[in-house]
Amino acid sequence: MARKIVDVAAAVLLRPDGSFLLGRRPEGTVYAGYWEFPGGKVERGETPLHALVRELREELGITVERAYPWILREFVYPHAHVRLHFFRVTAWHGEIDDLHHSSLAWQRVGHISVAPLLPANAPVLRALALPEFYAITHAVGIGCAQQLERLEHALHHGLRLVQLREPALAGPERDQFYRDALRLALSHGARVLVSGDAELARRLGADGVHLPSARLMRLTERPALPLVAASCHDAEELAQAAALELDFVVLGPVKATASHGPAPGMGWERFAELARDYPLPVFALGGLQRADLEHAWRAGAHGVAAIRAAWGLL
Repeated sequence: MARKIVDVAAAVLLRPDGSFLLGRRPEGTVYAGYWEFPGGKVERGETPLHALVRELREELGITVERAYPWILREFVYPHAHVRLHFFRVTAWHGEIDDLHHSSLAWQRVGHISVAPLLPANAPVLRALALPEFYAITHAVGIGCAQQLERLEHALHHGLRLVQLREPALAGPERDQFYRDALRLALSHGARVLVSGDAELARRLGADGVHLPSARLMRLTERPALPLVAASCHDAEELAQAAALELDFVVLGPVKATASHGPAPGMGWERFAELARDYPLPVFALGGLQRADLEHAWRAGAHGVAAIRAAWGLL
């Protein structure tokens, strides 16, 4: 007999320095002593957002001012099948007070000092490691030398996730450009994905591969690389990426773009419909720039991806 699914609202409280709050489950509870994101069960008649606001008031004594829908994860524990609605909470008022957990700790991705963590949180921590901006190269439009120069400038100013996507470049020229770009990115601690070619990504030592939607739909298993993403345009492609357990997706185009001709984009309303209750982080793409991050977050996106805007071409 199938178990009833328990809906839970979970909060990733984020400070400006990127740290987030974890709480230790108190004695007398299931998984006592394990660390978790604050939150709790969605009660009858509540939306996940309403539950989040109530739980943070009851558990931490704070009032939520700004919360963005983020990802939905399901996990089957021995005692329950839970559906976790994660929100990123970036503004609240009131002093955080430990009203429920046995202790609280501010943590940073890559520097977790508390243990053990609830098993359901591993994918959430991987998602949190993704930056809010994803840049896609455009060397075919501005030239390899100019692209490398602009890449170095962007890396110096904080860019940490790059896709090398140059299908119009010839093999040797493309490979050399990719090597040069990869060297620059790695020297700044950025992660790099190669578009479409998992074998080339392995050979160059990139972090992973970004799959075009057509290639995504032909796959039956995830490529064996640390970081795998895909481009999606509809619900079917999003479902395939989730089934393969990829790390994130890019969804669009949101607005009209030069590469898609005069066709209008899907718009933020349709984007939000597709991204709602999705298990993977979603980057919005299509005529966007960093100034669109607020719109993207409100629509459920993790961040924004860009080609021309990433290099000051808009």
